Amino acid sequence: MKVIETNLPGVVVLEPKLFRDKRGFFLETYREDIMQKSGIDAKFVQDNHSRSSIGVLRALHYQLKQTQGKLVRVVTGSIFDVAVDVRLGSPSFGQWYGTELNEENMRMMYVPPGFAHGFVVLSETADFIYKCTDYYHPESEQGIAWNDPNIGIDWGISSIDSDIVLSEKDVNNVLLKDQPTEKLPAYENFTTDNEKKAAK
Repeated sequence: MKVIETNLPGVVVLEPKLFRDKRGFFLETYREDIMQKSGIDAKFVQDNHSRSSIGVLRALHYQLKQTQGKLVRVVTGSIFDVAVDVRLGSPSFGQWYGTELNEENMRMMYVPPGFAHGFVVLSETADFIYKCTDYYHPESEQGIAWNDPNIGIDWGISSIDSDIVLSEKDVNNVLLKDQPTEKLPAYENFTTDNEKKAAK
């Protein structure tokens, strides 16, 4: 399996070896030893599967409690997948990385805890499967606006901008600069000014 580093520390793209013949194909979608060699020392506890139509944009989500690392891939169709560092105090705070995941390249991306995640569907439909390092915790789920100008994600969807489909919840996601600090994860031992005052 080929490991592709990105501009965001901890976010990696994995390109499995694909074996094709007249019967079809075979690939390994998960191997713990390779994950660990890639810096992904994670225990996965939940698998999810979603199907979405062209123009559906699910973004940008993260949890404050039971923070989730996600190993994501596409089994049918094509998506543009994005990770954004939203950890307060991180050197790469507000930076993003995106790549196309589809049924042809069979690539996977690992999004560590503390990163917001989202994707847009480029094909007529797409089946999206992902492994999580912790359980879904809806009470602490947070969202950042998919079109936040300060983040500046190039979703590569100009041809379908007018047909973007968002959930009601995602329509109301806030800009990163407007998200209260208590609703953002912290980078390593970073503490906010309020936390510093409370400790005195």
